[in-house]
Amino acid sequence: MSTMPSIRTERVANEIRQALARPLTELASELSAGFITVTHVRMSPDLRIARVYLSVFGGKLSPQQAIEKVREHASILRKHVNTHVRLRFSPELHFYLDDTLDAMQRIETLLKNVPPASPSQSEDSSI
Repeated sequence: MSTMPSIRTERVANEIRQALARPLTELASELSAGFITVTHVRMSPDLRIARVYLSVFGGKLSPQQAIEKVREHASILRKHVNTHVRLRFSPELHFYLDDTLDAMQRIETLLKNVPPASPSQSEDSSI
């Protein structure tokens, strides 16, 4: 069995991402949660579970609090997806905080704080 997603699962994931964009923007506005963006959707092979990764910027709520509020509205969001994406089964939506940007910033900060190699160290490493 291949671990690569099929074209169908990728297509469905993209449709779900697009279907969730507007309702999540509206929900973020209602909650004063700043901007909530769908960064990625991963579908189970049988298309019954969608793992939705969200990024949260700004707002009065912490990113984790915003994700919890989104999870509370999961059934409403699932109904919205069901009306906009034609599937045999409406997939369960599981929401996760996408911390990829935070991790990239931490790595970038760490790399900036690494002292440059001294000339004697660079000569030793070229042997």
